[in-house]
Amino acid sequence: MSRRFFLRITNAVEAHNSYFKQRTNALGVFGLSCLKKVTSTHKILVYGIPADLTDEYLWIGESTAIKNLRDLAFVKAIVEVFGDSYLRAPNETDIAWLLSTREQCGSLEMLRSIDCMYCKWEKCPTVCHEMYIGHCRELTVTLEAVTSQDLWI
Repeated sequence: MSRRFFLRITNAVEAHNSYFKQRTNALGVFGLSCLKKVTSTHKILVYGIPADLTDEYLWIGESTAIKNLRDLAFVKAIVEVFGDSYLRAPNETDIAWLLSTREQCGSLEMLRSIDCMYCKWEKCPTVCHEMYIGHCRELTVTLEAVTSQDLWI
């Protein structure tokens, strides 16, 4: 993931949910930054690392890392902020824009469809197991995507 894209996600999540804002305690000491909270959540979800491992790498407590997942604060913020733009089926306007951009750039692979794929999610966090058990009684994630080369810039 590019740094620019990661910071875009982090800033959007911080602006949307006050839990991710860095605060000071009663002594005036700064708490955890949004970057640390989002990075720990990314590492747990993507790599499937245990929550206590984030303490060694990011100096973020296991209880805070678990709270990020258990409350699903990060996931809810992503869906609420980016859901209308990216987590939806493309409409005719989107496809027309992508095809016209493809003609201008001369790229034949600007628009790709992956249809539907069921991927086994081996490193699913324990708190999410009930949500992702599919029809085959395994932890799965359904991927359906239409992508563009320049949507993530």
